[in-house]
Amino acid sequence: MGPGLYSDIGKKTRDLLNRDFLTDQKFTITTYTANGVAITATGTKKNDFILGEVQSQLKNKNVTVDVKVNSESNVLTTFTADDIGTPGLKTILSFVVPDQRSGKVELQYLHDYAGISTSLGLTANPVINFSGAVGTNMFAVGADVSLDTATGIFTKYNAGLSITNADLIASFNLNNKGDLLSASYYHVVSPLTNTSVGAELTHSFSTHENTVTFGTQHSLDPLTMFKARFNNNGKASALLQHQWRPKSFLTLCAEVDTKAIEKSSKVGLSLLLKP
Repeated sequence: MGPGLYSDIGKKTRDLLNRDFLTDQKFTITTYTANGVAITATGTKKNDFILGEVQSQLKNKNVTVDVKVNSESNVLTTFTADDIGTPGLKTILSFVVPDQRSGKVELQYLHDYAGISTSLGLTANPVINFSGAVGTNMFAVGADVSLDTATGIFTKYNAGLSITNADLIASFNLNNKGDLLSASYYHVVSPLTNTSVGAELTHSFSTHENTVTFGTQHSLDPLTMFKARFNNNGKASALLQHQWRPKSFLTLCAEVDTKAIEKSSKVGLSLLLKP
C-alpha cells in the first residue's frame, strides 16, 4: 500500500465526522437488469423541495460507464477505465449535457510511493488541476493545485500531510489558498466493536475563527452502528444506522443546536435498498 491520492489525506476523520449525517429525507433503491446494468433511483426531500436522480451503471471488464439524470434535466456521463495499459492507472472521462463546458478528462495513478491525479477541462481555455501525494502508507505529504489558463490565475492551492500508525491517523491541511488551517486525528479504540474517536480543529487566518469538532462511532451489534458529533458552535448530531439486509441500510439522524434550544431539532431519515 502506498500513500494513496491527495484526497485520502484526512479522509478517515472526514468520514467519521460527516458521512451519513443527513437531516433530509432520502430514499435510494438499486436494481439490476438481466444484462448486468445497475439502476439506482434516489429521491431526496429537502425543505419543501423534492429532488430526484436516476443513475445507471454498466461494467464490462475494466471499463465502467455511469449515466446519471437529475430532476433538473442534467445528464452526467462518466467513463472509467481501470488498469488499461499500465497497472495502477485509471482514466476518467466525464461531461454534463447540456453544459458544453463541463467536459473533463482525468488521469489517476497509484504507485507504492506516490499517488497522482491530474485533470484537464475539454475547453479552449481549460482549468488544469494537479494533485499528488508522495510517501508510504505510514507518512504522506501532498499538494493540490488548480490553474485557470484563461486568466493565468491559480484558483486553488492546498497542501497536506498525514501520519499513520496501527491505530492512529493524524493529518494537517492548509486549504483555501493558505487561509484555512486544519488539524485532525482519528483513533481506533476497539476494532472488535468498530469503536473510533476523532476530532478536527480548523482556523481561518482571515476571520480568526476557530472550529473544533469531536466525533465517535460504535457498533452496538454486527448490524447496527451509532455515531455522534459535537462542535464548539453548539451543534450536536447523532445517528443510528441498521443493516436490515445485506447492503441495505436504514439511517436515522438528528441534529440539535444546544445554544438555541427554542429552535426545533432537525431529523433525517435515509433508506438504502439493494438486492
